[in-house]
Amino acid sequence: MTFDAIDQKLLQLLQNDSKQTNKELSNALNLSVTAVFERIKKLENNGVINKYVALVKKEKVDKSFVAFCHIKLSQHIQEYVVQFEKEVTNLTEVLECHHISGDYDYILKVVVKDMEAFREFMVEKLTNINHIGSTHSMFVISEVKSTTAIPI
Repeated sequence: MTFDAIDQKLLQLLQNDSKQTNKELSNALNLSVTAVFERIKKLENNGVINKYVALVKKEKVDKSFVAFCHIKLSQHIQEYVVQFEKEVTNLTEVLECHHISGDYDYILKVVVKDMEAFREFMVEKLTNINHIGSTHSMFVISEVKSTTAIPI
């Protein structure tokens, strides 16, 4: 799908605040409300807009401890990859899981209450997944930048 300048601006506006009304968006884009509605529907129908969510401040829900965990599987065979990916998606503490190149196979972004909760996560959940050969964890000291907006 190709985007004209109006689609690009619309996506930027929605990524900044998806609760804006079509009237507010139409004013910002100098379009009719109907035209904005149709453009949004086109973006949704083409899968460009995947869903609308509320972004929760992790500190307000007592989940301010963030760790990145490198995971190396014991063997990099299809059965182990499929099983690991299936099981890790069920861990609510894992916000992101990426299959990566390099010395490790995966990197996980984990959010929990504190170091004690992280240890519990590692001992009781993550290490119970079969075929993990090794892990290496790093803890966030401070968050410098965090965004969900994709540059358009």
